[in-house]
Amino acid sequence: MKHSLSRLFVLILALAAPAFAARPELPVEGLENRVDFWKKIFTQYGKDDIVIHDRFHVNLIYDVADESNVDSKLSVVDRALKEILLNISTPENLSPAAAQTRETIMAGGVPISKSTVDELIENVHTQRGIKERFRDGIVRSGKYVDTFRGIMNEHGVIPELALLPLVESSFQNAKSKAAALGLWQFTRGTGKMYLAINKKTDERLDPAKATRAAAKLLRDNYRALGSWPLAITAYNHGRAGMMRAKSEQGPDITKIISEYRGPVFGYASMNFYTEFLAAVDVYNNYEQYFGTLVLDKPSAPISTAKAEVVKASLTARPSKARASRYTVKRGDTLHEIAQRFGTSIRELMEKNNLTKPAIYAGQLLLVK
Repeated sequence: MKHSLSRLFVLILALAAPAFAARPELPVEGLENRVDFWKKIFTQYGKDDIVIHDRFHVNLIYDVADESNVDSKLSVVDRALKEILLNISTPENLSPAAAQTRETIMAGGVPISKSTVDELIENVHTQRGIKERFRDGIVRSGKYVDTFRGIMNEHGVIPELALLPLVESSFQNAKSKAAALGLWQFTRGTGKMYLAINKKTDERLDPAKATRAAAKLLRDNYRALGSWPLAITAYNHGRAGMMRAKSEQGPDITKIISEYRGPVFGYASMNFYTEFLAAVDVYNNYEQYFGTLVLDKPSAPISTAKAEVVKASLTARPSKARASRYTVKRGDTLHEIAQRFGTSIRELMEKNNLTKPAIYAGQLLLVK
């Protein structure tokens, strides 16, 4: 009886242990605030919550709005920041609202100076919560994760990357506005490097084949870049783009995120690695955030020759803005602006007589 109880205790511990242990190949040092922000987006803020925060100091959160009051709350934040700028040396003159915003900035570890407040004014950003979608993604993951983890191991890829679809698609065979498709969100161009994509078949919709393709892509990224943080970021930003970033800033992902300002290294790219880290952490501790969940059961073999495609906004993005003109901010990309205003890169280029998708901070764009 004693031995039976011991075995039962060991079994309980095994079942309670997280599916993916932390590993040194996935460093978080220096990125804790960014990871904390994405954990809030995944677990605290829902689809009706629009978080008003800073584009670069992402965990500097000014307020939380909804569709009915986001414009007015953005105006309040803008006025408060401009008031702080005018009273850099006389904070005692600030209104209560501006004083509270100043305290929020200082609590976030951002120094109060003319240059920093100028940047804060330019980089107010909105981010919609995805708590419901992330929870549903964890439930759907039960159907796939064990198989995906095995595929990653077969290709020499760290098994945590079996969870990347939590960030990419919430484990749905979805199609994004950028025409990325499937659980792994391959674009047509990248997908053709590893999959059959033609008029008769699209293997991006086959979970097993797409997972093998993703494993090969991630493995190739790692071989070219030498670290998993860079390889993971390259999944979003592209291998060539990350090679340029590494060439300019070195191999440290924290330095690249904080200092690299390539022309298309925008909000999505600079946050992709920390979104992934947050997703792994929440997955490992999902009961802490969502209570008991009944995960979908694995099905074998995993294949979807005629998969249903779900049209969805697949990355955690702000709600569509309503202005007709937009002033480009540091770190913006044409792709992000197009998604923010519900248009396309081609339409933005045509509206603004652009011959190439390069933009610069301070540029005024027609967006409607």
